[in-house]
Amino acid sequence: QVQLVESGGGLVQAGESLLLSCAASGSFFRINDMGWFRQAPGRQRDLVASITRGSITNYLDSVKGRFTVSRDNAKNMVFLQMNSLKPEDTAVYYCKAEVAVKSNWGASDYWGQGTQVTVTT
Repeated sequence: QVQLVESGGGLVQAGESLLLSCAASGSFFRINDMGWFRQAPGRQRDLVASITRGSITNYLDSVKGRFTVSRDNAKNMVFLQMNSLKPEDTAVYYCKAEVAVKSNWGASDYWGQGTQVTVTT
């Protein structure tokens, strides 16, 4: 009923930038909070940035000042602008959305398939 599709990942050199996009589609009433997570091999999945429907944001300490999360509620999309990328940012990045499928139902979490970001020296 709800699908999240990420795009924009790729291979870049340290210091360069990438813009990740996530689009929600399917049958649902409203998207509440959204966020970006990342997971490198052998490591846990960490929250990178989150944003409420009212555009209140929160960031992982190591990306503050470099990454910016934003959303377009009319298009059901969330974005992650990543600047000054470092090799430590290399990971699979996942989009997450808290979605209310129907107007009087509670919200549930949905995940995208992930997009690979690789940063070389």
